Amino acid sequence: MSYVIEVQSLIRDFGSHRAVDTLSFGVKPGEVFALLGPNGAGKTTTIKMMLGMLRPTDGKILFNGQPLSFGQVDYKSRIGYVPESCALYETLSGREYLELVGNLHHMPPDRISDMAGQLLDALQLNNAAGDLIRTYSKGMKQKILIASALLHDPDLIILDEPFSGLDANAVAVFKQIIRESARSGKAVIFCSHILEVVERLVDRLLIIDHGRQLLTGTPKDVAETTGLTSLDQAFGHLTGAADSDDQARRIVQIIRAESGGQKTERGDG
Repeated sequence: MSYVIEVQSLIRDFGSHRAVDTLSFGVKPGEVFALLGPNGAGKTTTIKMMLGMLRPTDGKILFNGQPLSFGQVDYKSRIGYVPESCALYETLSGREYLELVGNLHHMPPDRISDMAGQLLDALQLNNAAGDLIRTYSKGMKQKILIASALLHDPDLIILDEPFSGLDANAVAVFKQIIRESARSGKAVIFCSHILEVVERLVDRLLIIDHGRQLLTGTPKDVAETTGLTSLDQAFGHLTGAADSDDQARRIVQIIRAESGGQKTERGDG
């Protein structure tokens, strides 16, 4: 089976803490793949190792079948990445930032100008293209990150919580970008806590917790394997999450009990 990216028995330790524990998976061309897990499960650590930002403690990472070594940079020009946090040079304008990214990828100047203009227009940022990024809203910054990840036409697109800060219309556009990117043969990996979107969008997914693989397959396969009716329910079951209804009721009861006690004290005074 041909994968754009594949990890084999990947391990990452931070001192005595094992953040990623013998993780293995691969993503094929034209596939939308979700890496899911609760906070602290090891998703971002795994992504940073695939990007060459962290050295694996053990295991292998292959890009188009070729093993990667830490510090290797040539393959990075074929990856587009949207990080979880909006890390941008905010003293640049939106257009200047895209031009910087294009130059870092050694794109021809006319290609940079053409692609930046088209992406700014498609993401409805034309009117703000010359404004400094520090004046942008969170959603506008997220759009610039998305544009910078797509600018150089990468083979692999990695998205860490890509819908953060986007309004409903922008989310709809971005979901279609993901679908169209996969249809054109690109491999797409993304992490998201919005499981309703994941369930409708991905071809396959992997659920991890404490750095370990719990279950992989299509959203339907994962739900059926756990004997539940939705990915949301299966995710909660696999990761040991408390029942959301029970948890919500308990929180409201705590608040009401505390509020009631305070009101009684104020009334008695």
